[in-house]
Amino acid sequence: MGDTPQIQAFNIHVNSVLHCQVRYSQLLGLHQQIKKEYGNNVVPAFPPKKIFTLTPAEVEQRREQLEKYMQAVRQDPMLGASEVFNSFLRKAQQETQQIPTEEVPLEIYLSKRQKVTVNILTSDQTEDVLEAVASKLDLPDDLAGYFSLFLVREGVDGGLTFVRKLQDFELPYVSVTSLRSLEFHIALRKSYWDTAYDTDVMDNRVGLNLLYTQTVSDIERGWILVNKDQHRQLKSLQEKGSKKEFIRLCQTLKYFGYIQFDPCVTDFPEKGCHAIVSAGNNELNFQVKLPNEQMKEGSFKVTRMRCWRVTSSQVPVANGTASPPPLQQVPVANGTASTSPCSSAQCEVKLELAFEYLMSKDRLQWVTITSPQAIMMSICLQSMVDELMVKKSGGSIKKMLRRRPNGSLHRSESQQAVKSPPLLDSPDPDREQIVKLSTKLSSVSLRGTSDVGGNDFHGNYAFEGIGDDDL
Repeated sequence: MGDTPQIQAFNIHVNSVLHCQVRYSQLLGLHQQIKKEYGNNVVPAFPPKKIFTLTPAEVEQRREQLEKYMQAVRQDPMLGASEVFNSFLRKAQQETQQIPTEEVPLEIYLSKRQKVTVNILTSDQTEDVLEAVASKLDLPDDLAGYFSLFLVREGVDGGLTFVRKLQDFELPYVSVTSLRSLEFHIALRKSYWDTAYDTDVMDNRVGLNLLYTQTVSDIERGWILVNKDQHRQLKSLQEKGSKKEFIRLCQTLKYFGYIQFDPCVTDFPEKGCHAIVSAGNNELNFQVKLPNEQMKEGSFKVTRMRCWRVTSSQVPVANGTASPPPLQQVPVANGTASTSPCSSAQCEVKLELAFEYLMSKDRLQWVTITSPQAIMMSICLQSMVDELMVKKSGGSIKKMLRRRPNGSLHRSESQQAVKSPPLLDSPDPDREQIVKLSTKLSSVSLRGTSDVGGNDFHGNYAFEGIGDDDL
C-alpha cells in the first residue's frame, strides 16, 4: 500500500498563542476573496501553486512567502481591517478548535468579586460580545467604546492578571475555552488612559458604577496607593454612597488608572533587578529592587520612547516543568491534524519588552523588561500613543458604535485598535521555534533557527511628532 499523501498545514500564532491551523488551499481562497473585493493592484503577491511534491527546502520557502503575504495584508490599513480578512481568521480559529456554533453562557468579570453572564454564540466576535455585555448592563452604545474585553488569568489568591486585550479577529468564547484552564476568564475594563474622559463615563449611571467598581478593585489589589487619612475619607464617601466624589478623590491618588503587571526582571538601572512595572498616565512606572536590597522608583514617559520591540526566544528548561512550547507547522494526513512540539527537549518562551529611551537630550538607552506580560505592556504603550495622536490632531477618542443592518454593532473608522498580525510557524519540526509578535505599523519576519537561544523581534516606530515638547 502506498504512503498516504501529506498535506502541509501551518499554525498561525497571535501574541504567542496558537490562533488557528490553515492549509495552503485555505490561504489561496482568502487571497482570491481579497482580490475579488479590492482588485489586483491592492493585493500583495501570493506564492504560486506547485505541481510536484515540495522538498523540505521548498516547504520552508513557501512558509516564508506565505508569512510575508499575511504580514503584508495585515499591515495594510484597508486589507488588515477588512471583514474578509478578519472573518477568515475567526472562522479558521473556530474550525481549528472544533467548536460548533451554538448559544452558550459566558461569564464576564467586572472585578474580583463581580461578574455578569451573557448569552452569546460561540461564533460571536469580540465586538459582538462587547455589545452583549453593554446591553446586559444597560450601558449606552456611545459609552461601550470606552471599554474593552481582556483575557485575564485568576491567581490562587483570586487576583486577576491581565494577559492581553481581545481583538476583532478572534472569537472570545473560543479564545478562552481553547486554553483549557479554569484560571482564564474574560474581563471588562476601561480602555483609555486620560482621566479627563472619566467625566463622560460618569455622567451615565451604569458607566459610573463600572468605573467605581474598577476603582475599588484597583485599591483592593494595591494598584492605587492610599494612606490612612485618604482611606478614612474614601470609606466615608463609600458609606454615603458618593461614588462620583469617591472617584474624584481617587483621581488625585498615585497610580490611579494604572494597570500593574506581575513582578518581573529588568536591566535598569542594572542587570538582574526585580521590579514592579505599571502602565498609566502615558508612562511605564518602575518600582525596582536593586541587588543591594535598596528600592528605587522611576518613570519612563511614552513621549520619550523612540521605539520599542517585543522579543521572544526559546529557553530550555532542565527540570522539564515548562509549559508546552509553541506548535510547529505539521503534516496532515487524511484531513486529520496532528501536532508536534518545537523539540524533544522541554522548553519555554521567554518574552522581553525593550524600548529605546531618551535619557537626556543627546543620550538614547535601551531598557529591557523580561516578563510573560511583555505583549500586554506593548499593547498598553501602543494604545497610549494612539490616544496621544488623536488628541494631538484635535480629535476625540469617543467611539460611537453604529448598528449594522443585521443588528450587530460596527465600530467607527476613527477607532484606533491595536492589531497583531498572524504569523506562521516554521515547518521544520527539528528546529527550535521563534514566536513572532507584532503590533500595527510594524514590519516583521519569521525564520526557523537551530539556535536554542535564538530570538526575533518586532519594532514599533509610531512616535514621530510626539514628545518634542519634552526635549
